[in-house]
Amino acid sequence: MSVAISSDAGRHLSRMRLLNRIVIYGLLLLFAIVYLMPLFVMLVTSFKTMDEIQNGNMLALPTSATIEPWIKAWDQACVGLTCAGIKGYFWNSIKMVVPAVLISTLLGALNGYVLTKWRFRGHTLVFGLMLFACFIPFQSVLLPMATILGSLGRFGGTLQGATGFTFGFGNPTVNLVFVHVVYGLGFTTLFFRNFYEAFPTELIKAAQVDGAGFFQIFRRIVLPNSVPIIVVTVIYQFTNIWNDFLFASAYAGTGDSMPMTVALNNVVNTSTGVVEYNVNMAAAMIAAMPTLIVYVVAGRYFVRGLMAGAVKG
Repeated sequence: MSVAISSDAGRHLSRMRLLNRIVIYGLLLLFAIVYLMPLFVMLVTSFKTMDEIQNGNMLALPTSATIEPWIKAWDQACVGLTCAGIKGYFWNSIKMVVPAVLISTLLGALNGYVLTKWRFRGHTLVFGLMLFACFIPFQSVLLPMATILGSLGRFGGTLQGATGFTFGFGNPTVNLVFVHVVYGLGFTTLFFRNFYEAFPTELIKAAQVDGAGFFQIFRRIVLPNSVPIIVVTVIYQFTNIWNDFLFASAYAGTGDSMPMTVALNNVVNTSTGVVEYNVNMAAAMIAAMPTLIVYVVAGRYFVRGLMAGAVKG
């Protein structure tokens, strides 16, 4: 009797587990479809002709796929009143993002190293202030940062009059690099500081006993063991800086120095000719491609880095 009851209970438990799995995976599938639907619409629309877009279903696959919208978006799309494509603005973003990510990541690693392994009086206050900086809204720093950038621009003019070179002061791309390094430094410091809290202090002390100096320890011991958190920081900073629109439109929103996000906005809002939805979608896909590639290539390392201590305090 007890064996039969136990067998029935086991079957009931198995059915409940199966039902739970069906519900969980069904909800995950539903959420994935809803989340990926805009990307799907953008992708299929970018390969359609305008006639098919106007007369067909936006969820339908293209009947005669064409890459012409992608070519036009890259080389011929109208950004405002200039119809030279988005390629120049794409490279503007590359020139801005790469140095901003590298500098902010390196400075964040250095700050985290100092705040955990070379502590000084008041280090908790310094870290608290940098942590507070992470929660300052973008909008509140627009005017103060514009004032600082204006001063740097005037300094660049003075340098040009004295030496013939501005050394980048006043250049819109350099300005954006400076802004993103300053604004991102709180986040990068937070990531590295929390990661280095779990880093063995004994290794640092042993290196000091062997005569290694501050930067030698940092370069030969700390950085080589920081790959997981470096990946986390690079992905985070790259995504934020590449997708930024507010700072980009405020400090480089006109002329040939515009980054990709501002140019994409101008492509969509252009008053030149008809609105070509396939070209707009192709331009949006090109703009999203770098962040997609970064996540696909380094996504698993991102999760490992987070688990290794990036969100622990």
